[in-house]
Amino acid sequence: MHDPINRRSFLHLGLAAGAASIAPRWMTAQAAVPDMVAQSRAAAAKTPIKTTKLAANVYLLQGAGGNMALQTGSDGNLLIDSSFATAAPNIRQAIAAVGSDRADALINTHWHYDHTDGNEAQHAAGFTIYAHQKTRDRLSTPQTMKMFHATLPAAPAGALPTITFDHAMHLWHNADSLDLVHFDPAHTDTDIYIHFQNADVLHVGDIWFNGMYPFIDESSGGSIGGMIRAGEKALAAAGNSTKIIPGHGPLGSKSDLQAFHDMLSSVRDKVAALKQAGASEQETLAKKPTADLDAIWGKGFMGPDAFTGLVYRTL
Repeated sequence: MHDPINRRSFLHLGLAAGAASIAPRWMTAQAAVPDMVAQSRAAAAKTPIKTTKLAANVYLLQGAGGNMALQTGSDGNLLIDSSFATAAPNIRQAIAAVGSDRADALINTHWHYDHTDGNEAQHAAGFTIYAHQKTRDRLSTPQTMKMFHATLPAAPAGALPTITFDHAMHLWHNADSLDLVHFDPAHTDTDIYIHFQNADVLHVGDIWFNGMYPFIDESSGGSIGGMIRAGEKALAAAGNSTKIIPGHGPLGSKSDLQAFHDMLSSVRDKVAALKQAGASEQETLAKKPTADLDAIWGKGFMGPDAFTGLVYRTL
């Protein structure tokens, strides 16, 4: 039997899902959202944003949703991901604390709501939204997250990316050269990384959950093989001193990402061998293929059995 996902950790990471006194119009006007979204919005309204300076004008912002990044400068602020709608006032406060530059660009690493729910609020504040074309496609229509038995309504028009790309995009912004590059389907089919070349900061989104077993969204084209290949692509883009921002978890290094990649590969190989030998998903779970890894990687919101099941189903 699958082990239950730890709901408190789920809420803390912002992947589980209330309203705040300051809320965008659509939060009350649009169709009802799943309880997990409502719960995460309530948590996000109360969660302060932690700001960590990574380079002269690049910062890591961490709150209730996925990890964000901020670049400041005369071209305007560039924000990566927008967390939950109710986090918008806290995000604006964090941005104001490090500078007074105008809003300019918001880049989504992928479509999941803990990274995009605040899009409309940030667009209203002056940000233009960039993303992979498939992020816009998924946000434009209702999306079901199979593992959580939840269907999310389409996002409002103001939350949709208006500048999209298919494979890669290059930006010159605030005296830095930025590469936006699509991963093949990995965590979802919408994932991208953003590399600040001069600052040597790489945001890889949810292809990396630092220090924990990851969630792989099988409903959005995600797979264990895709996660492994995405890790290899991110490792190729990083140098030994690159600061790498994961979608969830602490700031990491290339060696940290390599350890995550190696863990994924090990679990994939063990589960694949059992599946190829004819073991069912339940029989594979009973074999505990992650047992030697659980002490290090099993402390996140995805328990060992839940993660093993995802690996089995997406091989």
